[in-house]
Amino acid sequence: MTFVYLVLAIVAEVIATSALKSSMGFTRPFPSIMVVVGYGVAFYLLSLVLRTLPVGIAYAIWAGLGIVLVTLVGIVVFGEKPDLPAVIGISLIVAGVVILQVFSKMNVH
Repeated sequence: MTFVYLVLAIVAEVIATSALKSSMGFTRPFPSIMVVVGYGVAFYLLSLVLRTLPVGIAYAIWAGLGIVLVTLVGIVVFGEKPDLPAVIGISLIVAGVVILQVFSKMNVH
């Protein structure tokens, strides 16, 4: 269940972060509520993940994949266009998460 909770935490964080942009500085009620609820769910689920995964590994996966997914939402929903350095940086984040998952002895496999 650990990785199910982690995936759900990442999804909740991506929804909350995307809603944060849509909230227009917390002036729009529905997106603002989505931000608060989304981050609440994300942190609660992350706390469950930390029962079994080391905090460094869990946070690296959560933050790294969150960055990638938020960038994809930015591209698809908000029409944002990452430049080459952004694409390279995001690729390095993905590579880091893969290295942690595949090679780290800290991770619970």
